[in-house]
Amino acid sequence: MSEQRHLTSEVLRNALVVAAEEASIVVVRSAYSTFVVEGSDASAAILDKEGKLIAHSMATTLMNSMALSVAVPFLLEDIPIDTIRPGDVFATNDAYKGGVHTNDILIFKPIFVDGKVEYFAATLIHVSDIGGASAGGMASLATEIYAEGLQLPPVRIASAEGLEEPIMRILALNSRTPEKVQGDVRALIAGATTAATRIIELIDSYGAEGFRAGVDEYLNYTEELTRAAVAELPAGTWHSEYTIDDDGVTDIRDHRVRVAVTIDSGRVAIDFDGTDPQVAAAVNSSISQTLAAAVFAFRCFVDPAIPMNDGCLRILDINLPEGSLLNARSPYPCGGRFLPSYAAMEAVLQALSEAVPNRAIAASGILQPFSIAATTAPYWVHLAYEFGGVGARYGKDGPDATGVHFGLGRNSVPQAEPVEARCPLIVEGVEYISDSGGAGRWRGGLGTRTVFRLLADAYVTTRGDRLETGPRGRDGGHPGVTGAFLKRHTDGRLDRLHSKVNNELFRAGEAFVVETSGGGGIGVPFDRPAEEVMADIAAGRVSVDGARRDYGVAVTAEGKIDNAATAALRQASGS
Repeated sequence: MSEQRHLTSEVLRNALVVAAEEASIVVVRSAYSTFVVEGSDASAAILDKEGKLIAHSMATTLMNSMALSVAVPFLLEDIPIDTIRPGDVFATNDAYKGGVHTNDILIFKPIFVDGKVEYFAATLIHVSDIGGASAGGMASLATEIYAEGLQLPPVRIASAEGLEEPIMRILALNSRTPEKVQGDVRALIAGATTAATRIIELIDSYGAEGFRAGVDEYLNYTEELTRAAVAELPAGTWHSEYTIDDDGVTDIRDHRVRVAVTIDSGRVAIDFDGTDPQVAAAVNSSISQTLAAAVFAFRCFVDPAIPMNDGCLRILDINLPEGSLLNARSPYPCGGRFLPSYAAMEAVLQALSEAVPNRAIAASGILQPFSIAATTAPYWVHLAYEFGGVGARYGKDGPDATGVHFGLGRNSVPQAEPVEARCPLIVEGVEYISDSGGAGRWRGGLGTRTVFRLLADAYVTTRGDRLETGPRGRDGGHPGVTGAFLKRHTDGRLDRLHSKVNNELFRAGEAFVVETSGGGGIGVPFDRPAEEVMADIAAGRVSVDGARRDYGVAVTAEGKIDNAATAALRQASGS
C-alpha cells in the first residue's frame, strides 16, 4: 500500500472509530441502568453485511464486539436481507446466535447504500433486568437457559414508523425494572442511529466505492500488520489447559478447558478439542464469548498497536467443539459464560507463554460479579463486579485489582456515591489485600476487599471462581491468594458464602464482603531483590510477616533490612 493510500485509510479508520465512539456516548448519556450510566459500560461497532468487524469504539470490549460480529449472519438467517426496509432496527439476546447472555441486548441498525443493506451500526449493553431466577441476570444456579431470563430471537424492534410497541411491552412485562429496560433499549437504538448517520455522512463524502475501497484497504493493512507480527513468533505447537473450580450445581469438580496452539506459515490455529462437555449449570459459554477470549489472548503476544478488526481475525483458525463448555447448545445455560471463557483465555495465554517465555504471564484473578437486589417491590438492583490481581509478567510485577480481561476494565466499576444514592446500602470500604499477590521474582497483582453494608433487607447473588484454587504462578512463582464472598453479621461474625449462590438473604445491618484473588507470581520468590520487597512493604503490598515467610526477607524493628537474618533465611531455603 502506498504511503498516501495508507494515510487515507488511516483517516477513514479514525472517522469510523469516532462514529462508534459517539454511539457509545449517546447510549451512556441516554441509558437508565445505574451500571451503564455510572460505569460507562456501553459498546458500539461498525460491521459489514456479512458481520465482518470494521471498527468499534474505544470502550467496546472484545467480548461485545465479537458478539455483534457473530450475530449478524444469524440475524440475516432469520430476517432475509431483502425484507429489510429503511428505518428498521433489530434486537436480539440469543446466546446461541452470537449473543452473550440474556441480559445483554444487541441492537442493529442497517445502513443502506444505493438502496441495499451494506453495513450495520450496532450497540450493546447489559440491561438492568430481563427476568429469570435472580435480579440482574445473575441466575448462578441455573440448570437451563430458561432460568436466566427472557430470550429474544432476532426481531424488528423499530421501523420508520417508530418503536414496535408489542416487543417493548414483552420486554417490560418480563423485567423487575420495566422502566429501566425500556429506557435502555431506547438508548441503544439512539446510539446505533447516531453511528449509522455518521457512516452515511462518510459514504456521502467518500462516495460508495471510495468508502468501500478505503475500508478494504484498512482491513487489508491490518492483516499485513498481523501477519508480520505472527512471523516473529516461533513455529510449533504448544498445549495447555485451565480448570473451573466447580459449577455450584453438580458434584463435578475441575471442569477442564484444553487447547493446542499451532503457529505455522503465517497462521495461528487455536484448537480447543478435548475440552470438557457442556454441563447443566451456568458455566458454559456461547461461541462469541469464547472467540473473544481466544482472540484477546493471541493479541497479548503481538503488537498492541495493531487495530482490532476483521483484518486481524483473518489469520486465526479457531476450533470450538460444539456441545462443549466453550460452544454450548440450547438449553444449556450461558449466563456464567466468562468462567469457561476466562479458562480458555488463560489456557491460550499459558500455551503462548511456553512459546515466547520472555513475554510469559502467570494466571490472574478474574472478575467476580454479584448482584444486590430488593426482596420485594419496588425493585432496585445493584449489579456489579470486582477485579482480581493480574498475574506477573516476565520482567514485571502484575498490576493490582484490574484482572486480565477481554471483557471489561476497572473504569466500568461504578463509584460509591452514585450507588449509595440509588440503592439502600453504604460502601464501607474498598482496599487492597496485603500479601494477596502470588510471591515470585516478579509478584502478582493484589486483590481487593469491598464491603457493602445493607440498609434494607436484600438478596445477594454471586458468581465467582478461582476462590478455591488460586491463580497459578509460573517458573517457581506462587499462586495468587484466593478471594471470597462473605456475610458479616451485625455481631461481627463472618460466614463464607459459596462462590456461586442465588438469592442469599441479607438482613438490614448485615454486610456483604467481596474479596478478589491475587495474581500468580513468576520466578522463585527468594530471587526477588530484598530492596524490592522492602518497597512492597512500604507500599502496603506485602506485610513484614509476608516478606519473611514468602520472600525470606527479615526486617528489623527499625524497619530496615536485616541482612544477616535475610541471608540465613535464603540460604536455608537453598536460594
